[in-house]
Amino acid sequence: MSEPMHTAAQDYQAPPELVKALGRVAVFMGGDSAERDVSLKSGRAVLSALQTAGVDAHGVDVQGCLLRTVEAPDFDRVFIALHGRGGEDGTIQAILGQADIPYTGSQVLASALAMDKLRTKYVFEGCGLPTPPFRAMTSEAEAADVVSALGVPLSVKPAHEGSSIGIRKVYNAAELAEAYRGAAELDDLVLVEKWVEGPEFTVSLLQDRALPAIGLSTDHDFYDYDAKYLTDDTNYRIPCGLAPEDELRLQQLALEAFRVVGCRTWGRVDIMQDADGEFWLLEVNTVPGMTDHSLVPMAARAAGISFEELVVRILRDTLTEDVHA
Repeated sequence: MSEPMHTAAQDYQAPPELVKALGRVAVFMGGDSAERDVSLKSGRAVLSALQTAGVDAHGVDVQGCLLRTVEAPDFDRVFIALHGRGGEDGTIQAILGQADIPYTGSQVLASALAMDKLRTKYVFEGCGLPTPPFRAMTSEAEAADVVSALGVPLSVKPAHEGSSIGIRKVYNAAELAEAYRGAAELDDLVLVEKWVEGPEFTVSLLQDRALPAIGLSTDHDFYDYDAKYLTDDTNYRIPCGLAPEDELRLQQLALEAFRVVGCRTWGRVDIMQDADGEFWLLEVNTVPGMTDHSLVPMAARAAGISFEELVVRILRDTLTEDVHA
């Protein structure tokens, strides 16, 4: 059954001493990436939740030259709700870090690494974590060789896009070549990986803790952009449907993936389960969506954390000294 987000009681108020310590907060949203529309929705939701919690928060639609965001800042810290290139790939993190402005989420290296799906998989592989077999593809001419090496079906992804933008499921070399052309228009690096047939799960992480896992199912071929943000027929399962010991194994795998990439405070890890019950890591998201179809708020609510408390807890980690929320 589909269930709406953000229905937790909106009575959370950040303590006055925390509000004072946080100061004036900018919520960066929008940006110029292919995920601009989603980012605007995330940013508005975060902004509303922070203001409801009593935080002095203000929305900033970041467009054009990112350096201008720190030329004359009238804020004390930033909640990053930017998705995709420029906002999730270490760029804005580096700019804010150089300007000595605290910001939410992962730092430069982890942000850049997690945004690069191909290199994230190299890290998983190097650390002995399970991830589907894969190849980097650089031309259509490689299609037959890739199919021969990996088998079918396959997933074709632009390596630096999020929100499932540009992803295709293919069943033969001709489809792979066509999908490569489409992905290459979005990115100069294209990832091809073996398709894992089975249920999909996502695990949200908050302050080094795994929240309840969510099981996902959709009538689409996979959990694509429409299923994530537009349709109302995607099925979210909490509890996720796994036996307790399997959910614990899933959560531990997600935490390990999050840590080896070097992420901090919050994020989300996407995982598939095959017919033999084995889990396979797909990717790590360092600035997951916070829209009305988003998964992190849903997982937080299942753990008894309202949306307002969630965003305040994420923001609180920008303080050098802890002030309890």
